[in-house]
Amino acid sequence: MTSLQVDKQHDGNEAAGSAAGADEGYQRGLGARQIQMIAIGGAIGTGLFLGAGKAISKAGPSLILAYAIAGLVIFFIMRALGELLMYRPVSGSFSEYAREFVGPFAGFVTGWTYWLFWVVTGITEVTAAAQYMSFWTHDSFPQWAYALIFTVILYAANLISVKLFGELEFWFSMVKVTAIVGMILICAGILTIGFSDAADTATVSNLWNDRGFFPEGIGGTLMTLQIVMFAFLAVELVGVTAGESKDPEKTLPKAINTVPWRIAVFYIGALIMILSVVPWAEFQPGVSPFVAAFEKMGLGVGAAIVNFVVLTAALSSCNSGMYSTGRMLRDLALNGQGPTFFTKLTKSGTPLIGTTVSAVLMLVGVWINYVAPGKAFDYVVSFATISGMWAWIMILVCQIRYRAKADRGELPQSTFKAPGAPWSSWFALLFIGMVIVMMGVDKDARISLYCAPLWALILGVTYLALKSRNPEGAAFNKR
Repeated sequence: MTSLQVDKQHDGNEAAGSAAGADEGYQRGLGARQIQMIAIGGAIGTGLFLGAGKAISKAGPSLILAYAIAGLVIFFIMRALGELLMYRPVSGSFSEYAREFVGPFAGFVTGWTYWLFWVVTGITEVTAAAQYMSFWTHDSFPQWAYALIFTVILYAANLISVKLFGELEFWFSMVKVTAIVGMILICAGILTIGFSDAADTATVSNLWNDRGFFPEGIGGTLMTLQIVMFAFLAVELVGVTAGESKDPEKTLPKAINTVPWRIAVFYIGALIMILSVVPWAEFQPGVSPFVAAFEKMGLGVGAAIVNFVVLTAALSSCNSGMYSTGRMLRDLALNGQGPTFFTKLTKSGTPLIGTTVSAVLMLVGVWINYVAPGKAFDYVVSFATISGMWAWIMILVCQIRYRAKADRGELPQSTFKAPGAPWSSWFALLFIGMVIVMMGVDKDARISLYCAPLWALILGVTYLALKSRNPEGAAFNKR
């Protein structure tokens, strides 16, 4: 039995009132080429291009190991998601699976939290993009104005069509991939042939020469886990595209299976090369290590090019945020867990009202950049991490429960089983738990843990209020 047959077996009430129906009203405008690049680009963003500078200063070369272990966990998460997607490919997949395998409240929390994650991430990314612009303008143009301009442009692009979103993401991702591969090749050339200002000191031994591979101890490495996990946030975006993907049963598994080599090349490979060419102690928080590396090599033009690349990376992630938020709000509305006006689509198949509301909230980023331009990035990154990881937790929990039901014969087996599950999923859950504990230890990240209970309280009160108005509704009763 295929996942599409499973969709047809869902009862009429669910098909009408849920995003699980076979036809959600979206246009399947995302082809294999775009899905592949969205999956690749989702793993390359501000967390790598900007956040890695702070992580290097905290952990030194051992950051490479942190990315490798976290990358394995991400692969487990993505394969768990892939198993669920092949069981039933739906847009807004995280909240839909949470409703089915955990309960209505879990779906409600997951949908709204993932929406909040992308709103906060959008703020993070326009903040980073505005910071990158200062490389050329040297603060002659206010940072908040750049944040405003970028928000408006990406909002307009997302209202036109999903095909335009896919094309923007394709070319954004192409720029990022080309730049990182180019960086790796240039660093390899410096190490082997010897050119540029960094040739005299470039050596692989830079990975352990300065106080060893763990210069700040194991504790220093553990303290970077929040930054490392933030860098991987958005890899799950491929799940949100399921409802608008052409032939999802073929394109989605292919995209998910690229995760290991993406991490190996773009994170581990790039960091090994950069830290071999430029000693780790020379990198500073708040400065892109890629831009800094080119400047230290004496390749000023290269630094400008890389700054353009990291700018596109930030805009790419914000573009994804604009895309995701509207779909998540519509999914909640279709399930009776959000205002019905969010269900409306434009003629081109885009959720106008949901995208507009989300974009307006992203303008909070403009205010943050106006009030505290130097601290804006740090203020929002930790909260984005904790809210984004909630989606990962739900993916893993749902996959564990789905596999148990499938093994008992209650549901059809997925055509794309997660390897090592359910033990791989339990391992990933324990790792995420450790990251949350480390966030509590880190005074800079602790604020997000204070905000999380408040957000949970808001969601709990709202859910009870909605349920009291319609206690028998399908949206508030487990199917």
